[in-house]
Amino acid sequence: MPAPSAEEIRDVNARYHDVAAAHYDRKWGSSYGTQGRAQVVGKLHRALGDDGARFGRALEIGAGTGYFSLNLLRAGVIESAVATDISQGMLDELATSARRLGLEVETACCEAAELPFPDDSFDLVFGHAVLHHLPDLPGAFAEFRRVLRPGGRLAFCGEPSRHGDRLASVPKRAALAVAPAWRRLMGARARVEPEDAEAAREHRLEHAVDVHAFTPSQLARLARHAGFGGVRVAGEELVAGWFGWINRTLESTADPDQIPPLWFQWAYHGYLALKAVDTRVLERGLPPAIFYNLLVSARSPA
Repeated sequence: MPAPSAEEIRDVNARYHDVAAAHYDRKWGSSYGTQGRAQVVGKLHRALGDDGARFGRALEIGAGTGYFSLNLLRAGVIESAVATDISQGMLDELATSARRLGLEVETACCEAAELPFPDDSFDLVFGHAVLHHLPDLPGAFAEFRRVLRPGGRLAFCGEPSRHGDRLASVPKRAALAVAPAWRRLMGARARVEPEDAEAAREHRLEHAVDVHAFTPSQLARLARHAGFGGVRVAGEELVAGWFGWINRTLESTADPDQIPPLWFQWAYHGYLALKAVDTRVLERGLPPAIFYNLLVSARSPA
C-alpha cells in the first residue's frame, strides 16, 4: 500500500480527535488538580533542564483538551497561553475546561506548519505527544522558529521513541496473555464493546494517527536544521512505562465498572514509585533511545 499523503494524515488526525474529544480527558485520566500540575510542570522542566523556568506568552502545539496549557497556567509557569490544534472538537473541550477553571486561553484551529501568528510572538513554544502526528516536521519546526522571540525556548514532551515503542510491545503481549487469569482474580467480566457506530469509527481511526516514532538524533536534527541552538534530547519512562502499559492493557480487557477501586489505587501509586526510579536513577545513566518517551528542547538564537 502507498504511504498516506500529508493531506490524508491531516484529515484522519482531525477526524479522530474530533470524535475522541468528548471523553479524551476521562480516557487518559487527565487531572487539573495538584497531581496534574505536578506531573505537567515536572515534564516541562525535565525537557528544559531548568526547574525554575517561567515564561510570559506561550504557544501550545496540538493542545488537545488543554492538559498541558491549563496546568501550566494554574501553576504560574506561563502567564498567558495560546492553544492550537487541528481538531476544533478538542479546542472546544479545552475552552469548556478553561471556563470551568476560571482561566483565559486563546485558541486557534490550524496546522503546525502554517501558524497564523506574527514573527517573534512567543516566549515558549511547547507540546506534548504531538510531533509524531505531524506530516510536515521540517515545516513545523521552521514555523516554531519563526514565531519564537530571540532567546525563546522550545520544548516537546511525550514523543514516542522508536526503540522504546518496540520494547513496549513486550509488556503489552504479556498482559494480554495473563488477562483472563487477572480478570478472574479481580472478579471482573470481559469487556464487551458497545455496538456503537461512533465508537467503532474512533477505534478504526486511532490506529492511523501515529505516523512517526523517533530516535534522539532525528529530533535533534529537526531542531538544528530549523536554526535552533542549545538542543537537548532526554528519555523519560522506562520501568514506569512498562508497568503502565501492563496495567492499561489488562484494564482494557475488563468491564471497567467491575475493576475494584483498590486496583486503580495500587496501579497509580505503583506507577509513581517506578516513575521516581526512572527520574532519579535510570534517566541519569541510560541512553535516551531505550526509554518509551523522548523530550526535546532548544533555544531560539538571540
